[in-house]
Amino acid sequence: MQKSFWRRLAHNFLFVTNCIIAVLFFAGANVKYFNPANWWFLGLLTLLLAYLIVALVIFFFFWLIKKSFWCSLSLITLIVGWHAVINIFPVHFSSSFSIEEKPGSIRVMSWNVEQFNILHHKDHPEIKQEMFDLINKYDPDIACFQEVVAGDKKKGINYFPDIQKALRFVDYFYSYSLRDDFDRDHHFGRIIFSKLPIINKQAVINYPNDYNATFQYVDILAGSDTIRVYNIHLQSLKFTKANLNYLDNANLNPDSSLIESKSIISKIRTGYIKRSIQASFIKDEINHSPYPVVVCGDFNDVPNSYAYETIGAGLQNAFVKKGAGIARTFSTISPTLRIDNIFADQNFTITQFTRVNKLLSDHFPIIADIIPNQKTK
Repeated sequence: MQKSFWRRLAHNFLFVTNCIIAVLFFAGANVKYFNPANWWFLGLLTLLLAYLIVALVIFFFFWLIKKSFWCSLSLITLIVGWHAVINIFPVHFSSSFSIEEKPGSIRVMSWNVEQFNILHHKDHPEIKQEMFDLINKYDPDIACFQEVVAGDKKKGINYFPDIQKALRFVDYFYSYSLRDDFDRDHHFGRIIFSKLPIINKQAVINYPNDYNATFQYVDILAGSDTIRVYNIHLQSLKFTKANLNYLDNANLNPDSSLIESKSIISKIRTGYIKRSIQASFIKDEINHSPYPVVVCGDFNDVPNSYAYETIGAGLQNAFVKKGAGIARTFSTISPTLRIDNIFADQNFTITQFTRVNKLLSDHFPIIADIIPNQKTK
């Protein structure tokens, strides 16, 4: 009798837990329908989606082994939210990548280069050259870099003409705001390099004129076609070292925990709201493009988030099309943080994708080969 009671209690507990996980997954998979201005806290669920998917799969097999009808709960939930599942875990068993490009393809790289290592140039002077070597090894036709620190004064550590010479691109667009200058010798911004002719360059500012409210695009002549390439960097969470230490260390004293928790929650809220505004503004610009578009950048947000879904609506994500695994692009906090993306519209065929698993910045570089369809002009 007592054994039967505990068995029923355990069964009911597992069932309720399964239901809660299913509801949380469904809410996280549909965050795009909730404006972060009022529902910012739902964005936290997108950070948990990978773990919720794993939990649902475990529950499915648990109930299946038990020969229980409740295995259908997890199955139906995953099927209904399948778009969210494949955004995180593409159904590809491998993701091979050939260094050699196919004829007619355009290789695109996106990378948050973390200032080209300027903060550690004294203790690790070799890192910048290793970054240049990696870029040249993969030989992208178009490279979109975020968090670029470079200057036009020869005494600067990151002298821009030297960077351009080392990378062998024929054209570029470096956009920055003087109010964000790194120091007297260096600017801080974003850059698009190209081995193809750039025929138009534009920086777009959405007021208030914050750094992450500015993005850039260029029109590139690819054979007889013109394509528009966007390079974006959405609002970061601006976590301090103390914030990161708190996230990695559960042994802080209660007073410190309370202070850091409030700081982190406030920054998360601000980040979600600002990214939603930036994403809507960027999407409006994309929708008015007269040319086929490629969108690269550091989204500072994970798949299925409001910003990701807003910008990516109607576009192909290179990782979803040709990637495999989780392919995190940010190196700290969590192994599920794929916050850098390459999107292309339906006028392109994405032939291959890779995340370069070499940590030279706090982000991993991502690369995609795309081929314009028959006529994209």
